[in-house]
Amino acid sequence: MKFFIDTAEVSEIKALIPSGMVDGVTTNPSLIAKSGRNILEVIKEICALVDGPVSAEVTATTAKDMVTEGEFLFGLASNVCVKIPMTWDGLEATNALAAKGIPVNVTLCFSAAQALLAAKAGAAFISPFIGRLDDNGLDGLELIEEIRTVYDNYGYETEILAASIRSIGHMKDCALIGADVATAPPSVIRKMAGHVLTDQGLAAFLADWKKTGQSIL
Repeated sequence: MKFFIDTAEVSEIKALIPSGMVDGVTTNPSLIAKSGRNILEVIKEICALVDGPVSAEVTATTAKDMVTEGEFLFGLASNVCVKIPMTWDGLEATNALAAKGIPVNVTLCFSAAQALLAAKAGAAFISPFIGRLDDNGLDGLELIEEIRTVYDNYGYETEILAASIRSIGHMKDCALIGADVATAPPSVIRKMAGHVLTDQGLAAFLADWKKTGQSIL
């Protein structure tokens, strides 16, 4: 499973790159607003750091304007993936951009039916929002399972990009289900490395090593 980092903070991306855990990045208007920086500057900077796809979202609501914005964003860097909302206009824009060879990440997906439409429109990625479904008393992971089944039934190449991830459990379950990608905040990625038994074991090993009085170097 590929890991995308869900942030617009360049420093957070730089800090994770040495670990090899950054296969791509997802951004959105809310994350850009939180960073307080210019969207175009942020996208260019992130694309220069990361080899994989960097999702940059349009803000237009009509198909025509989404296509115009999408073409402009893709022109910023060759690894930009245009993020389009799951609306009918969004589907038309996705189809038009895909026909031009521009990859599209269809976002704000909350049903398998929506995911099916996005795949047929030519989306490179579909972003089902797990956490938001959970917040509303629904099962976000069940949606990932449904989309996986639908795509496998028909051989769609659209990648399932599990989004709105809130926990290590979400990451684990998405991997078990077979999501192609998971995008998560840096804090969730870092927490995956921790375990109380790992900490205890390391402490015991170090204590025993100290008793030997030896040094490797």
